[in-house]
Amino acid sequence: MLFETATAILDWLGVIVFAITGALVASRKQMDIFGFALLGTATGIGGGTLRDVLLGQLPVFWVREPAYLVVCVLVSAAVFFTAHLPQSRYRLLLWLDALGLALFAVIGAERALLAGSGTVVAVAMGVVTSTFGGIIRDVLGAESPVVLSREVYVTAALLGASVFVALTRMEVARELAMGAAFAAGFALRGAALTWGWSLPRYRERGAGPPA
Repeated sequence: MLFETATAILDWLGVIVFAITGALVASRKQMDIFGFALLGTATGIGGGTLRDVLLGQLPVFWVREPAYLVVCVLVSAAVFFTAHLPQSRYRLLLWLDALGLALFAVIGAERALLAGSGTVVAVAMGVVTSTFGGIIRDVLGAESPVVLSREVYVTAALLGASVFVALTRMEVARELAMGAAFAAGFALRGAALTWGWSLPRYRERGAGPPA
């Protein structure tokens, strides 16, 4: 019962947090309330939808439980009336995105394991769940995709999902595995935001000095 409660809480938190980030992008683009609802909902359920489709878990989670759609719309509407309050909406967007990233990396991996997936697929589903909603948000909002930012992003999702799957395979209590994995993913993304951490980038190799 504790595990089921913890999973449900993380799942709902992830949906709500990502819905907020979608609505914040809508506020930056000065959309109407329907634009807020569209971006908020697409961001909140996007990653989980792709995960369920890839895992063959049909109908997808929000079709089975329409409450997810209702909550996304309500959260987006609330942001429509409050988005002007934060001093820096973009900074808030980045930190909420980091929170959602860590939450969904764990939830995506956990859902894949419950569906009987192997280790590699479970980690991949954690990454897909945690990044795809943000990609949809940024594309619809005509924003530079956060997933392509210089700071560590996908790596943080990969770390969170990998920690959860590894601890689960070692038969660590699931609630402890979820907590440790969330902390690892959020800490890495938070550090990247704070100190600008990034992985080495490809640089064009010259043909060498002329003869």
